[in-house]
Amino acid sequence: MPAHSIFIISGTNRPISNTLRISRIVQQQYQQAGIDCELFSLADVPAEIYSPDAYVKKPAAFVEIQQKVLAAAGLHIITPEYNGSFPGVLKHFIDMLKFPESFDRKPIAFVGVANGQWGGLRAVEQMQLVVGYRNAHVYPDRIFVPSVQNKFDAEGNLMDPALLDRFSRQARGFAQFAGLFVKK
Repeated sequence: MPAHSIFIISGTNRPISNTLRISRIVQQQYQQAGIDCELFSLADVPAEIYSPDAYVKKPAAFVEIQQKVLAAAGLHIITPEYNGSFPGVLKHFIDMLKFPESFDRKPIAFVGVANGQWGGLRAVEQMQLVVGYRNAHVYPDRIFVPSVQNKFDAEGNLMDPALLDRFSRQARGFAQFAGLFVKK
């Protein structure tokens, strides 16, 4: 992954999740702005990463993911709220990344999603504590998507043009925050 790219992390391994749907919309906003990006779903984390041995020696399949995190100009994390926090699989993913260089002075943006009324606020705030501990630079324009299950039509299209506009503005703003050129 080139250093002029945004690495988007869909923060759950739940298949066909609303988090992944929102992550794809965020990805489209970067692409429409001419910004290189790559979407990674935690559903694609190699199973070997859950072995206790992975703390000592990372599986070969995870090394490539680690390199993408290190090389990215910025990380855009879309996290659902599960039980008042972010998913354990997202925490484990972070724990497997090299310390401290994976997040050290790395620009990071957040989108929170939830079925409830606060749109993942608690999950994002708790994630900010974790990445702050690791010296990341948090982009202040966070987006929270409440009642995410009601945001899509039967074909899976986002039905909220104001939210789509916010995703577009966040993607462009974050790319600039991460030091990337953004076309007008």
